[in-house]
Amino acid sequence: MSQCETCGNDYDKAFQVTMGGKTHTYDSFECAIHALAPVCEHCGIRIVGHGLESGGKFYCCEHCAENNGVKGLRDRQN
Repeated sequence: MSQCETCGNDYDKAFQVTMGGKTHTYDSFECAIHALAPVCEHCGIRIVGHGLESGGKFYCCEHCAENNGVKGLRDRQN
């Protein structure tokens, strides 16, 4: 069995994710998201979808980016 890096659970169906050349082991997508998903600079939510990026900072949506003073980002086509 493999041990989850986030919660420490030993699980026979654990899986690995390789990100940035480093391999991580998790027992659930929830634990993988908690460990690897970027956090919105404005509201602090974990970004599970595409999100937005400006100057190396991540935002969950256009609204949060604009509330942090970032203009011109769009989270959907108009």
